[in-house]
Amino acid sequence: MVKNEQFKKNFIWNLIGTTFNAFNSLFFMVIITRINGLEDAGIFTIAFSTACILYMIGIYAGRIYQVTENDKSIADKDYIVNRIISCLAIIIISIVFVIIRKYDIYKSSIFIILATYKALEAFSDVFYGIMQKQELLEKAGKSTFMKAFISVIIFTIIDCLTHNLVLASFSIVITFLSIIIFYDIKITRKIMNKDTKVVANNVITIFKSGFFTFAIAFLGLYITNAPKYAIDNFLTEDIQAIFGIIVMPATVMGLLAQFIIHPYLNEIFELYKTNQYGKLKKLLYRIILVIFGCGVICSLAGYLLGTQVLGFIYGLNLTLYKNALLAILVAATFYTMAGIISPILVTMRYTKIQFIIYMAISIMEFLLCNILVSRLEINGAIIAYFATMIIYFITFFIVSMFIINKKQAISSKENQ
Repeated sequence: MVKNEQFKKNFIWNLIGTTFNAFNSLFFMVIITRINGLEDAGIFTIAFSTACILYMIGIYAGRIYQVTENDKSIADKDYIVNRIISCLAIIIISIVFVIIRKYDIYKSSIFIILATYKALEAFSDVFYGIMQKQELLEKAGKSTFMKAFISVIIFTIIDCLTHNLVLASFSIVITFLSIIIFYDIKITRKIMNKDTKVVANNVITIFKSGFFTFAIAFLGLYITNAPKYAIDNFLTEDIQAIFGIIVMPATVMGLLAQFIIHPYLNEIFELYKTNQYGKLKKLLYRIILVIFGCGVICSLAGYLLGTQVLGFIYGLNLTLYKNALLAILVAATFYTMAGIISPILVTMRYTKIQFIIYMAISIMEFLLCNILVSRLEINGAIIAYFATMIIYFITFFIVSMFIINKKQAISSKENQ
C-alpha cells in the first residue's frame, strides 16, 4: 500500500516537473518572438537546440544507466564527479563551437549561456538519479518544476524590462544554480552514503561503459535537430524562427516519452532481470498504444486548430504552414514511440546495435536535410524530418521485437 502510494507521488510529480520543463522552450520562444522579434527568436532556436544536444554530453550515460546499473562498487559520489567532468565539457565545447562557426559576440554569448544552463540541468540529473534509486522521484519532480516555473517568470520580467536576450538568458543560469545549491544538494546529502570515497577508476569506468548509451542519446537528439542546422547553413534567422515555432509542438510531444518511461524504469529493469519478456512486451505495446492515441488526437487538433493557435500565441500569420504542422506532428508521434523503445534496449544493455542504427540514420538525415533544404527551403526541412522519423520508428520496432523474442525463446528453453 505504501509502495503504491509512493509510486503515485513519484509519477505525479515527475509528470508535473517534466511537463513544465518540456513547455519551457515554448514559453521562452513566445516571449522572445513577441518582445525581441523574429531574428532573436531564430538565434534562440538554433542556440537552444545546440544546447540540448550538448546536454546529452552532460548527462552522458544518463539517468537510465545510473538507476539500472548493477555494479554496486560504483558509488553515488563517483557518478557526481563523472557528471562534473561531463558538464564542464559542455561549456568548453560550446566555446569551441561558436569559434568554429564564426558567430558574432551577441550570438556567441547566447549560445554559451544556454549551453551553461543545459550543463546545470545535466548536473541536476545526477542528483535525480540518486533520489530515484531511493524511490524519491517525487523530489526530483518538485525540483524540475521549481526550476522550470521560476526561470520562466524571471526570464519574462528581465526581458520585458531590458529587451536584452543575453541578460534574460543569463537569469536562467542563476535560477538553476540557486535551486541546485539550496534544494538538490541539500536533499541528496541526506540520502546518499557519506562514508564512500571517490574512486578515479570508477569515474573512468562510467565513461567507458556508458559510451554507447551516451552516443545513441546524442545522435537521437541530433536527429530531431538536423533540419535546423541545414536551415542555419542555407536560410535566414527568420525562417529558422518559423521552423522552430511549427516544430515546437513536436518537441514537446517528444518529451512525453520521458515522463511516461521514467516511472517505469524500475519495473522494466525488474522484468528484464527476472526474464519476464512476455510481460515486458505487453508493457511496451501498452505504452506505444497510449502514445499513438495521443499522437492521433494531437495531429488532428494540430491540423484543425494548430496554425491558428500558434499564430495567436506568437502574433504571426502561420496559415501557410497548416500541412507542414500536420506532417511534423505525425512524424513526432513516430519519434516519440521510438523514444520509448530505446530506453528499454538500454536497460537490456543493447547499446552497440542502437549506435549503429543511429549513426546510419544520422548520416542519411544529414545528407537528406542539406540536399532538400538547399533546393526546397523550409519545405525540404519538413520532408526530411518526416521521412527520418518514420524510418527511425520502423527500424527500432523491428530490431527491438527481434531481440526481445530471441531473449524470450532462450529463456523458455532454459526453463524447460
